[in-house]
Amino acid sequence: MLGVAVSSMILPNLQTHCTFPFRKSRYHKFLSAKTKAWFFRGRAEDFKMQCATFKGLKPALLAAVSYPTAGYPQLQLCSDFLTYFFFLDDLSDELDKADTKSVADVVLNSLYHPYTYRSSTRISEMTKDLVKRIAKTATIGVQHRFVETFNLFFQSIHDQAQARTSGGIPTLEEYIMLRRDTSGCKTCWALIECGVVPEFVFNDFLSIIPDANNLDIPEEVHEHPVIRGLSDSANDAVAWANDLYSYKVESSRNDTHNMVVVLMDKRNLDFPQAVDLVGKMCEEAINRFKTLQTQVPSWRTGIDEDVARYIQGMADWMVAVSVYWSFETERYFGKANKSVKSTRVVQLSQH
Repeated sequence: MLGVAVSSMILPNLQTHCTFPFRKSRYHKFLSAKTKAWFFRGRAEDFKMQCATFKGLKPALLAAVSYPTAGYPQLQLCSDFLTYFFFLDDLSDELDKADTKSVADVVLNSLYHPYTYRSSTRISEMTKDLVKRIAKTATIGVQHRFVETFNLFFQSIHDQAQARTSGGIPTLEEYIMLRRDTSGCKTCWALIECGVVPEFVFNDFLSIIPDANNLDIPEEVHEHPVIRGLSDSANDAVAWANDLYSYKVESSRNDTHNMVVVLMDKRNLDFPQAVDLVGKMCEEAINRFKTLQTQVPSWRTGIDEDVARYIQGMADWMVAVSVYWSFETERYFGKANKSVKSTRVVQLSQH
């Protein structure tokens, strides 16, 4: 990529700055088998690509640490959604602009018209199932944010596919804005609102599961500059950390949609300098989030508590991606994931 001939990269130590508490759902052991059964329900001809996505992914673990206080039904929904989302991400990486638009048409029609749109594709079936399950407990505002942010995701990957076809690399400012949508974080933030439960005594047999205490945050609160700043900061921290961790995989297929590549091209940096700068940018995003946490205004009782839980949910996501799950999954480092976590050294493919 960009003429780079390096054999390894040293990852920045994001753990020193991402100091939010690590939390994991008590339900994590119950998720994986059901998510796998849900994901592989359908036509045999779809299984090859689905297997490639699911192998070593550990989406249930990501759900358990990203949504640690969600009720069990909502957490299962999150686990299923994350599996589906990674499948779409893998699919979009293989498509050109026209094919990406075709997939987007199916998904978005299924999102907006889950009861009337007709398609025999497994992607449509999964999309409609997720939307219907969200509608059972989420407020109208949360449902709207889920659908609208997913729309933004598809618009952004269409732009990404167009850039891939042309071979262009966006400016830093353009990439930051585009990455906030291609990351999918905005949709994942909507799911934070779908099912938070208060602390209670856990029943090992799941015979007693409390109703989810869904967050009800008004749109004007979401649009407040401090809340938007928190969302953008968490999004940047997650997306840019992912750019570091996914660089090996993406560079092997000459994918330029990565902050490391953008900085090398636009800032005229060598590879180690670009990697270090991405690490510093992640730290700055985390520090920006921490500063904004001290500036959150008060609205009224009920809303303030929901906002606090929402902000904690975004912090959970930063811990999950920056510190924990990225080194548990085999998606980025394969079987070397534990070694990479301890040494921070990634052996790169030679091509």
